[in-house]
Amino acid sequence: MSADRRGRFPLRLRRKPVAWTRQRPTWREARPAVIAAALKRAQARPSGNWYVVGATGDVPRDRPLARTVAGREVVVWRDREGRLVAGPGSCPHLGAPLADSPVRCGTLICHWHGLSLDGRPAAGWEPLPAHDDGVLVWVRLDDVGGEAPRAAPVVPARPALAGALHSVYTGIGICEPEDVVANRLDPWHGAWFHPYSFVDLTVVDAPGVAAAGDGDGFAVDVSFKVAGRLVVPVRAVFTAPEPRTVVMRIEEGEGVGSVVETHATPLGPDDRGRPRTAVIEAVVAASDRRGFAVARAMAPVLRPLVRAAAGRLWRDDLAYAERRRLLRSTGRFPG
Repeated sequence: MSADRRGRFPLRLRRKPVAWTRQRPTWREARPAVIAAALKRAQARPSGNWYVVGATGDVPRDRPLARTVAGREVVVWRDREGRLVAGPGSCPHLGAPLADSPVRCGTLICHWHGLSLDGRPAAGWEPLPAHDDGVLVWVRLDDVGGEAPRAAPVVPARPALAGALHSVYTGIGICEPEDVVANRLDPWHGAWFHPYSFVDLTVVDAPGVAAAGDGDGFAVDVSFKVAGRLVVPVRAVFTAPEPRTVVMRIEEGEGVGSVVETHATPLGPDDRGRPRTAVIEAVVAASDRRGFAVARAMAPVLRPLVRAAAGRLWRDDLAYAERRRLLRSTGRFPG
């Protein structure tokens, strides 16, 4: 398949649908050593200590967004000019949760005793580096990441946002970031584990155990199910640009250049001491078809549908990640 031979219409009619039980098994190709090696290479790449906190749209002008990252309470909000501000989520005075405090004219006002924070150091409160890439908001935690800090996070190349449709889904699982990343670095499970979304999946190229550089990606031919026998065939490539991110990029077919970014942010233990991880997944879709302008205009309607589709996939994939974490923690994980 080639991007210049995709035809006038993105949809295709499958000629001979294959029953789920009769599709080609992929377990021999999904070698644990290959997945583990890809995960190890991802974990060795620098992140600069940056963590995704949430979606750009989750931080309006009048209230903060809070998240616990690796056990640290973090709060982000917008200053008077709309720039992102971040810092500890606990008030330095008596520990009030700043997540519950309002923002007035760019100043976060603690609702316990009125301490005002405008993003500058105050009363023992120190700001943290923050970054808004237009889709996601990030915070840098140097004492958590333990790496050499970077001025900005590793943000994958995306379609220009002015001509794209984007949506962000967030889910939480009892697992660690590596379990989420390992799930995404196993493209062989797609048509077996998610038959309601993917069919006719073939991994056409996979890195070896010692792969590196530009060859460190998984290329997949797959069809996205639309309805009945109608599908959209594409070629997608999965890469991991940093330890907690996996990017699926459409290389051929409809929506070339569109990306799905999966970011795994460690939260901290639950009340039973089990690790929790937030999956924050951004879809940035673009197309040069004339009709795509209509999709952009319908973004307020389409975004909830895109999030719902991502949620259905991640209900399954978080179960996969949680199972992997359980097996690892009990010494029963194969390979």
